[in-house]
Order: sequence, then structure tokens, then C-alpha cells
Amino acid sequence: MLNEREKIDIKKRLRRTGGQISGIEKMVEEGRYCVDILQQIMAARAALNQVALIIIESHTKSCVVNAIKENRTEEAVDELMGVLSKFSK
Repeated sequence: MLNEREKIDIKKRLRRTGGQISGIEKMVEEGRYCVDILQQIMAARAALNQVALIIIESHTKSCVVNAIKENRTEEAVDELMGVLSKFSK
């Protein structure tokens, strides 16, 4: 579960990423150079990946640790690995 500091950080990052997405939309509308648009898309993806990593870390440190303490290790690890597998695609 995310703590308050993590929530605040994620919200800031998502607002910034939303601004990047709006900027990409504007670039497309203006007919900007394709490579410039692609670079902005890569930057937005990287920003979203950072948000995901914060969430993965929080989940691992809280939910997975609690599951291990409750003898649900295999279930928790399988769930985490499933999410990471999808995330890495």
C-alpha cells in the first residue's frame, strides 16, 4: 500500500506526465518533426515507468512482505512475477 509521501510523489509525476502527453498532442497538431515527437513519447514512457517502479517497490515492501509473514509466499511471488512480466512487455 502506498504511503502519503509516495502518493504525493506519484501525483506530481503523473501531472508532469499528463503535461508531456498534452505537449505531444500539440506537437502532432502542429506537424512537428517526427523524431522530436518520438523523443517526447520516449520521455513520457520513461516517466510512467518511474511511477510504476515506485508502486512496485511499495507493493513489494508492504503487500509481499505481509504475505510472506502470513505464509502466502508463493501466491505473492507468483502475483508479483505476473505483474512484472506484463510490465516488461
